[in-house]
Amino acid sequence: MNIDVALVNSFTVNGEGGNPAGVVFNADRLSDAQKLTIAQAVGYSETAFVSDDDTADFEVSFFTTTGEVDFCGHATLAVFSTMYQKEMVTAGSYVQRTKAGMLSVLIESDGKVVMEQQLPQKIDCFSYQDISNIIGIERDILASTKLPIEVISTGLPDVIIPVPSGYLDAIEPDDKLIADFCRQHNLVGLHVFELCGSQSKLTASCRNFAPLFGISEESATGSSSGALACYLTEHLALGCDYVFEQGRAMNCRSIITASVKSDDSTITHVKVGGFATSIGTVVIPI
Repeated sequence: MNIDVALVNSFTVNGEGGNPAGVVFNADRLSDAQKLTIAQAVGYSETAFVSDDDTADFEVSFFTTTGEVDFCGHATLAVFSTMYQKEMVTAGSYVQRTKAGMLSVLIESDGKVVMEQQLPQKIDCFSYQDISNIIGIERDILASTKLPIEVISTGLPDVIIPVPSGYLDAIEPDDKLIADFCRQHNLVGLHVFELCGSQSKLTASCRNFAPLFGISEESATGSSSGALACYLTEHLALGCDYVFEQGRAMNCRSIITASVKSDDSTITHVKVGGFATSIGTVVIPI
């Protein structure tokens, strides 16, 4: 049996950059083992598999090259952008069933996809010294941000790590060290950010490391962007709409928008959005 896989760059800027994902439609009859085989053959950080659902508009599952994950933002964007571009759906609101829950997705008339994420869960926190050892930045430098290091999940648990301006691109990740740390603490990865100046159109520049799941570094991470938006909403007065840059250090710049709604300091909605660009198809025999 041959499986057609759409190849899509998510969170692109004018068609450039972004993070690649695979998309497989009509995946109802595929086993988890077959999905993993396909994801490994595609070789991207995530491949999404779209099936019919009795309640939601679609059921979507997500596989890295090492196994299934509950949710993936950039692969969700790839799914709905591809369906819109192929005229399988029109602009409007949809609901996807994922292992992270039933989540809404809005396709705007210009093709931008805005996806709902789980409400944030603050799971853990780490000292500056704990993280200094992992990313190779001195404790006092990390402490100078005066911001906490927290594990937040809007679908997947990531460590949100602030660094001072000028230090983000200097990080040289040690995949084994990061993977061991994430395994020990039941984390997906590290999401490191530096704030941009008030004159910038960007809120923050980011890097994401998830080697435990076969991703040394990712150029755009939707789930972590939602978590970061919640973090910034709690700790800084920056409004409720955010624009994040990711992938700069990889020469693959991506732009991710995020918005947070709150009621009496309680977050009630988290959404992440962006554009995607088709880059072709591949046929995988299984």
